[in-house]
Amino acid sequence: MPHGSVLVADDDSAIRTVLNQALSRAGYEVRTASNAATLWRWVTQGEGDLVITDVVMPDENAFDLLPRIKKLRPDLPIIVMSAQNTFMTAIRASERGAYEYLPKPFDLKELIAIVGRALMEPKAKPVNVTGLDDQDGIPLVGRSPAMQDIYRVLARLMQTDLTVMISGESGTGKELVARALHDYGKRRGGPFVAVNMAAIPRDLIESELFGHEKGSFTGAQARSTGRFEQAEGGTLFLDEIGDMPMEAQTRLLRVLQQGEYTTVGGRTPIKTNVRIVAASNKDLKILIQQGLFREDLFFRLNVVPIRIPPLRERAEDVPDLVRHFFAMVEREGLAHKQIDAAALETMKRYRWPGNVRELENLIRRLAALYPQDVITAHIVETELAEPATTSQPAESTGGPDEMSASVERFLASYFSQFGEALPPPGLYHRVLREIEQPLLGAALVATRGNQIRAAELLGLNRNTLRKKIRDLDLRIMRSGR
Repeated sequence: MPHGSVLVADDDSAIRTVLNQALSRAGYEVRTASNAATLWRWVTQGEGDLVITDVVMPDENAFDLLPRIKKLRPDLPIIVMSAQNTFMTAIRASERGAYEYLPKPFDLKELIAIVGRALMEPKAKPVNVTGLDDQDGIPLVGRSPAMQDIYRVLARLMQTDLTVMISGESGTGKELVARALHDYGKRRGGPFVAVNMAAIPRDLIESELFGHEKGSFTGAQARSTGRFEQAEGGTLFLDEIGDMPMEAQTRLLRVLQQGEYTTVGGRTPIKTNVRIVAASNKDLKILIQQGLFREDLFFRLNVVPIRIPPLRERAEDVPDLVRHFFAMVEREGLAHKQIDAAALETMKRYRWPGNVRELENLIRRLAALYPQDVITAHIVETELAEPATTSQPAESTGGPDEMSASVERFLASYFSQFGEALPPPGLYHRVLREIEQPLLGAALVATRGNQIRAAELLGLNRNTLRKKIRDLDLRIMRSGR
């Protein structure tokens, strides 16, 4: 007995044949069509328990047909196939009521499994097809298998409020993914508020997130709203969540559990209605083992994990990204550029330690600094080789000059993250603290935890060192005894 009837629509006869054979072997009754008109006629006649259709048909785009099908037969599952493997294709498929989106080429076993799951599930409620305007600025670029997996996950999440944890190296585009979740989700009408935990002084994080009352601490001369209040009805993006101090982690966990918070110095609970999206370039499981991140908070945040692959793992996306960034800088007023095939191959072979952000910066330099209309492999090789030659002198002495240059480079990179704005106040003490902690830790490791020898090595009074160890919570001291 057939498991159900499947209608297949694709203008490629080879694909129709392959799908017909695979679905028939799996026990389904199959009818195939080469155009949208035939598919629509079958649907209006009540035929088929499931539809599989390509997006681009000779007579009509499937995205125009899907809303009509869902209006006529809201319980009919539709699987959309497409060779236009972009983020917007996945989003449009979801918005127009598709059960699943599959980028071509796809695995036939996966398709059979999806068909079986769709036919066995209880009939879904009618989907509210709101439609999205076509947009020139696609937020995510790339057609690699890794990115296709991300697009499909994002498409499923758009009509939910599930908490999402995004992991990935610096520069991979974690905030872009968070913004896409907001801009194309059901909270798109609300605010999107981003907070970088690494850029806020530790003693100000709770005030930054939850706000404070007048007089709650020195300098609090007026009531201040926090990011939770600013994000009400929208999305709160907590970037670099691994840098959040323990005290703030405890308060955040309470908010996630109870759905309310109090301001610093306040007593009245405030109900909150925000979607939380968190991100980290650190392995939070390692931080949990080190006692630096709460395990219960991790499980609260990690409802839907999304890993953004580094650019070196999706080198096939480099050409698309290059064209995207050249078009972007041209719209900003820079000269039109082309890039030859050899230059693209050079870029695809490069490791991209700074990921997509590094590639974007390279494209900006190429467009701004080179008068040539066509960017060649030699130009690209020169640009990519420069950091290695300038940052590593022929004879590394490890002396003060080299350390000073490293600090200068770090600070230049840090300031560039804020664009035309400035970092939060308190930078002087924040930088000193960042340098002080690894310095004291290294001294304690070198002296095997002997505080007297470490104080002598550092030129500090022993009591001063003990206070700093306590203030900085240098746990390496205790494990080195």
